[in-house]
Order: sequence, then structure tokens, then C-alpha cells
Amino acid sequence: MPEHQTIEYKESWHDEFLEWICGYANACGGTLYIGKNDDGDVVATAIKIGKSYWKLFQIKLQTQWAL
Repeated sequence: MPEHQTIEYKESWHDEFLEWICGYANACGGTLYIGKNDDGDVVATAIKIGKSYWKLFQIKLQTQWAL
């Protein structure tokens, strides 16, 4: 599945992606895949992303936007 308006691939997490997620939420929706390269292939960091990045993501949402 190639990248397009509602699908974006990123190899690793960066805090500015929170803005992308808000943009998707305010538009027609979308999916941000962390751990995939621009071709949609899973990269080695994808194995580490699961639980640790999800927890970090939750904390950042709570502290930056009081969710």
C-alpha cells in the first residue's frame, strides 16, 4: 500500500508527528505507520516500537494537550 493523503510511513518516532495525528483527526482521518520506510517495508526499529512507543505517545498526549 503506497503512501497517499491518508497514509504516511515513518521509520521512527518524532514528537512533531503529534501535529500530523491532529491534522488527520481534524480532516478526513488517516493512518501514520511508525516503523516502515517510504516503500512500506518494515524496518528493524519496528520491533522496538510496540509497547514502549505507545506508552510514550500516551504520556505526550496527556502532558501536551491535557487529554
